[in-house]
Amino acid sequence: MKKSILRLLSFTYLLFSGLLFAENEVPTPPTARPGGTGGDTGTPGAQASPIDMYVYVLAIVAILTIVYFAKKYKSQKI
Repeated sequence: MKKSILRLLSFTYLLFSGLLFAENEVPTPPTARPGGTGGDTGTPGAQASPIDMYVYVLAIVAILTIVYFAKKYKSQKI
């Protein structure tokens, strides 16, 4: 029993460690546009936060979780 829990926790840690440290990437310095003044602050349309990349994955996980718990609740009710 303890071995299976330890394996599950280890797997979970390895799976989510990449997501937890996603914001630690070194950003590239903003470059000024050609012919612009020194007051340019960055590239237009730059990504707001790293979570924007995972929106589709998060939506799929949310839908699968809802379906799982709905089926679980339905089976308990019968």
